[in-house]
Amino acid sequence: MKAHGKAPPRVGSLADLKRLKQEIAAQQARQAAELATRQEAERRAQADKNLFSKAVGAVQPLPDKRKALLNQEQPAPVPVQQQRDEQAVLRESLSDEFDVSTLLDVDDALSFRRPGIGTDVTRKLRRGDWSIQREIDLHGLRREEARAALAQFIREAHKQGLRCVRVVHGKGLGSPGKTPVLKSRVQGWLIQKQEVLAFVQARPAEGGAGALVVLLKPSPGGI
Repeated sequence: MKAHGKAPPRVGSLADLKRLKQEIAAQQARQAAELATRQEAERRAQADKNLFSKAVGAVQPLPDKRKALLNQEQPAPVPVQQQRDEQAVLRESLSDEFDVSTLLDVDDALSFRRPGIGTDVTRKLRRGDWSIQREIDLHGLRREEARAALAQFIREAHKQGLRCVRVVHGKGLGSPGKTPVLKSRVQGWLIQKQEVLAFVQARPAEGGAGALVVLLKPSPGGI
């Protein structure tokens, strides 16, 4: 009795093998053609890019409009022009051409009081009833320097709520001809300052003919 085993696999015909080889060769040819097509496209794209670069030259990328451009904070400007303007206002506000004699009360001692201010005010100033809170000494200053310094002194004193100050202008003994030029200038400048209500020549112990005691208007924002 013969033993029956598994049948051996069937071997394809020669025609099948040829057809298989042809299919593999065709697939490889297609892949090679696709690769060659891609490489040619990349080469042309690179050539076009190089041609464009040569034609237009170097270029800069456009800014991204999606980004917000924030203004950088600028440093605070130095108020040089403002300081110059203030100095110009001070110079213009106090004229040297002001006629002092039209507003001065000439009695036993020089005095000035604005309209509406009673004689009792100047009398109290001479007597020393008002306590002197601050003083400025204009000795040695030139006319322009003295005018600017006095204007600023009066303005700051009034702003701080001071009521009585002393202005030392000197007796003019060192001036040519011993004429007290600065003294008359100071009188005219003070009269033009609206913060000044009155002033009198200082008592001998307070400077005498070389100084003035000045009464200022009350300041709402003062101390």
